[in-house]
Amino acid sequence: MAAPSARCCLGNMRLWLGGVRRPRGLVVAVSGLCARRHHVTSLPGNHVSPSSPAVLSQLSPGLTLQPDFITTEEEALLCRELEPVLRKKRYEGGHWDDAIHGFREVERQYWSPDSSAIIQRARDKAFPPGENQLSLVHVLDLQKDGYIKPHVDSVKFCGSTIAGICLLSSSVMRLVSVDNPEERADLLLPRRCLYVISDVARYKFTHEILRCEDSFFSGVPVPRERRISVICRNLPVS
Repeated sequence: MAAPSARCCLGNMRLWLGGVRRPRGLVVAVSGLCARRHHVTSLPGNHVSPSSPAVLSQLSPGLTLQPDFITTEEEALLCRELEPVLRKKRYEGGHWDDAIHGFREVERQYWSPDSSAIIQRARDKAFPPGENQLSLVHVLDLQKDGYIKPHVDSVKFCGSTIAGICLLSSSVMRLVSVDNPEERADLLLPRRCLYVISDVARYKFTHEILRCEDSFFSGVPVPRERRISVICRNLPVS
């Protein structure tokens, strides 16, 4: 069972404001990548665009993606449950640390049985059995024009892994090495997918959600609409 927590991880992040615009890499076929030790999800080759094969080899053990993780019916179910809660909040222009723009967010522990089953399925896919997890699920609602700047989540309040279900819109996540800004990869996050970021991909690379006007994947526009992400995390090692 997930361990309780009262802290929001996304509200405790370290910004990385290194180079923003760099030439785009080529899509590399990676369907044979090694899966994480506790599940068999791979990183589809047509969903990742790295600057080099070396970057891909750094990211691949800790970066996985499962398109169509939930059905359209399950997406509608989650949205129906979240909408009454989210509409009580106003969209905010900027986060306290200037990391997120055009957003509203909640942390939620109690869900309907059907929604709980979906979230538990994501936890089972992302985390090994018995791993301590934050009981609060972070829900981030981005406007169409909202975006998330490059950042590395705080290691004080969050563990080695984050897992997110993407609702309502596809988007592009960019990961950039904190040691060498030329080493980076774009990740196409299709609507209704589950993505998991852990280990090197989690701590040695920043991640961001590109603005609507910058939302391209390998030169092809990825139209951005309102986007809700349902995010689970594990606890840091004490």
